[in-house]
Amino acid sequence: MRQDARENRERILAAAERVFGSQGEAGSTEEVARLAGVGIATVFRHFPTKETLIAAALVRHFGGLLDRTRAAAAAPDPTAALAVLIREMIERGASKLTMASMLGDDPPAAVLAAAGEVKAAVGVALQRAQATGAVRADVGVEELYLLIRGLSQTTTVSPVPAAVLDRAIDVILAGFSSR
Repeated sequence: MRQDARENRERILAAAERVFGSQGEAGSTEEVARLAGVGIATVFRHFPTKETLIAAALVRHFGGLLDRTRAAAAAPDPTAALAVLIREMIERGASKLTMASMLGDDPPAAVLAAAGEVKAAVGVALQRAQATGAVRADVGVEELYLLIRGLSQTTTVSPVPAAVLDRAIDVILAGFSSR
């Protein structure tokens, strides 16, 4: 793929995450094209359907999150890095859930695989933080995901002021602490 085509594809995916993550079904491929600075034909040349575009945007989202999760697992202070990761997952979760809901109950294999990779990496980051003794040993990745998903779904349905969400995340993080 030519460099300009790769750049167009990346801009399209970033725009798709913004448009569909915030507008859901009301978002349009035309708005994605406008935001990406390309024509609608360019969008459809890369992504023949709206569903393939949304799936690719989700895979891109998970890819970036996977990179940050792996960095958190390797960080010198894994507890602080895990806290930053949890905060980001909650803050960006509404957008991800909105896009995922547009794919229905049977998302493409690539989306499921990317989500699974992230979850496994979050488990590693959690274990590293637990090994320091700062995070409760009885918390697993399933409990962590349940809390992340709970706050993310809540903010999807009923957006809350940033300060309120920030305090709610602080409460969750305090609950993970072994101190």
